[in-house]
Amino acid sequence: MSLPVSDSNPSTPLDSGDLRDRIRMLIEQISDGMFEREEVVSVALLSALCGQNCFLFGPPGTAKSLISRRIANAFENPSYFEYLMNRFSTPEEVFGPVSIKALKQDQYLRKTEHYLPQSEFAFLDEIWKSSPAILNTLLTLMNERVFRNGETLEHAPLKALIAASNETPQPDQGLDALYDRFITRLLVQPILHNDNFDYLLNSAPPPEKVVLSDGLAVTSEEWSDWQGQIDQVRISSDCFTIIHLIRAQLEQQQDALEVYVSDRRWQRAARLMKASAFFHGRSQTHHSDALLLRHCLWTQESNRDAIGLIVLEAVQSVGFEAGMQLSTLDQAKDTLDREINDELFYSQDVYDTVREEDREFFRVDAQFEMVNYRDFKEVEIFIPVEKMRTQDVFSPLDDRGNEISEITAQFEGQGSCRLQYSDYTYRYSDLIFQPEVVFYRGDRKPDVNRRLVNSLAQSVRELKAELNQLVERANSKQDDYRSSLHSLFVPSELTEQTLVGVEQQMNSLRLRIRDCERLEALCR
Repeated sequence: MSLPVSDSNPSTPLDSGDLRDRIRMLIEQISDGMFEREEVVSVALLSALCGQNCFLFGPPGTAKSLISRRIANAFENPSYFEYLMNRFSTPEEVFGPVSIKALKQDQYLRKTEHYLPQSEFAFLDEIWKSSPAILNTLLTLMNERVFRNGETLEHAPLKALIAASNETPQPDQGLDALYDRFITRLLVQPILHNDNFDYLLNSAPPPEKVVLSDGLAVTSEEWSDWQGQIDQVRISSDCFTIIHLIRAQLEQQQDALEVYVSDRRWQRAARLMKASAFFHGRSQTHHSDALLLRHCLWTQESNRDAIGLIVLEAVQSVGFEAGMQLSTLDQAKDTLDREINDELFYSQDVYDTVREEDREFFRVDAQFEMVNYRDFKEVEIFIPVEKMRTQDVFSPLDDRGNEISEITAQFEGQGSCRLQYSDYTYRYSDLIFQPEVVFYRGDRKPDVNRRLVNSLAQSVRELKAELNQLVERANSKQDDYRSSLHSLFVPSELTEQTLVGVEQQMNSLRLRIRDCERLEALCR
């Protein structure tokens, strides 16, 4: 997976004031010769540009230290510290030796010049192999950017600390707090594609430092100024929705994934998203910025891919906000749908019945045929309509409302009613009565008030017009969305995936309009 690379010549002096173009050129030049590392370099640079610490995870020999040096190379005259940790490392090797002169004056001070507390950029290789004394001191230095030197708290100019290891810290080792301070966690893999691998074999080792175009390196003043501007970027409503979906999934799958994301991590991951938006010239975040969360939320190699998929699916499921009150419109459409069907169409079968006071009956002129005789027993009976919904055995009524005890009735399947007549003299065959349907469910009611029909049709037309306006606005915004889809920090094949939610949103709008057309047809 690689980022799209421009054809611009790195040796060409920078003459554009556009910040996006500048960062693009910066990424291209510091990733020169870094085969299949362009995304890692770009995200690590973004982390440094917004003051976040970065953890590089991968096997030995995958250029993790070179990546760190190239990131520092993107800044003007950076103070840089690098150290390979081991279990015998001492605080003096990282934070500076104790000052003998200060000791003579009964003060415990370190000489921090040229060591980590006075560096703008630092690279700590095999960080988890260090001693607890070093790792505990790093906590405050990485988070608050201060270093306790004796009785004095010194401001540390640290812009970004990059650490590397071929393993993630094991649970229950007391390293959770330190690991949590590495907001960006990047997998650095060996070269996968044969053409890049062959080119690597034929190439000289890439230099640790590249010569940048004039005016391309980031100055300390620019970096400081950008921090305030990044804070002014807003998280969009779309991205809030994406974040909430991710949080819900992480909570549901917590037992399987064993992932805990602290409030601090969420806040600083959001800052990474804001920084991405800022360097693309936007005042609020975008779906492509949310894809960066896949580098911020995983903890172990075993859950990295699963969390990446959760992030991608959340981004895909969310369209863009276009001033749409779809829930209100859906409610209005559903209300109209019910009203049209209630007023214009029968909601259930209508039978030929008679009404007596507050009850409804089927009137039947029953003719029971005598068994073995060509004769009939004719009886006028009234069957209560409410019995149709039961399988009760009952006796129908006569025209005075009295039960006819000689006749028993029971409704069977398909709405038919079996009638049995019995007396002590003759036997009679059973009679099957099938209620006559006058209007079937869904039939249009006759003689509906035309003014009511016209009013309902007008309401549907107004709702359809409002949906069409939303489609026009959404189409316009979709064009803007597509034009800003490309990201300096996310591979193009992933940013294209963000269109899934947008297409679903547009299809949803079109389906609503077709549903309005269906309602219009019902009102004709």
